[in-house]
Amino acid sequence: MQSIIDWIVGLMETLGAPGVGVAILLENLFPPIPSEVVLPLAGFTVAQGSLNMLNVFIWSVLGSVIGAYVLYGVGAWLGLERLRKIADWMWLVRASDVDAAMNFFHKYGKPSVFIGRLIPGVRSLISIPAGLDRMNLLTFGLWTTLGSGIWNAILIYLGYILGDNWEKATGYADTYSSVIYVVLALIILGFLVFFIRRAVRERQAQAGTAGTTK
Repeated sequence: MQSIIDWIVGLMETLGAPGVGVAILLENLFPPIPSEVVLPLAGFTVAQGSLNMLNVFIWSVLGSVIGAYVLYGVGAWLGLERLRKIADWMWLVRASDVDAAMNFFHKYGKPSVFIGRLIPGVRSLISIPAGLDRMNLLTFGLWTTLGSGIWNAILIYLGYILGDNWEKATGYADTYSSVIYVVLALIILGFLVFFIRRAVRERQAQAGTAGTTK
């Protein structure tokens, strides 16, 4: 973690506020660079008088949005047909599950993008289904900007008001992230149980059909 902090500090010293944007852009694409460290540290730097609060906020949001559009492009490139083929190849999952998920996203995509930007572990990945669904680019950008703006502002401000204790903001974010990860793990477990039970029922039905035809 110290090496990441040193790298972020060097980036801000070299580029100023745009360095925050570059770090957040990379954070969207490479999760090992956590916004929970970048943004509070940027807020602390603002408190020291080295950077301007508004510039840091604008560049951070710009980095978030650009990174989101890159992942949107990944989703658009992947496409539903490729994803369906991957689903058919995977164990327990099938193409109809992809269709059901995309139907849900098509219906609730706008709030999903907004809320997703506030959830660690989902913040970046939410852009991929948006690309798969070919959500309107302007709509996607607006919801991403709003969600990212709230998340970034909170962490930057925490770093600013905590000053030398800016690392506490990372601790607060880690606690919040841990709760979210537990919830996500339970959701994933629930889906896994559903898929396994469905597979068992299908095998039993096939066995019953084979028995009656003999």
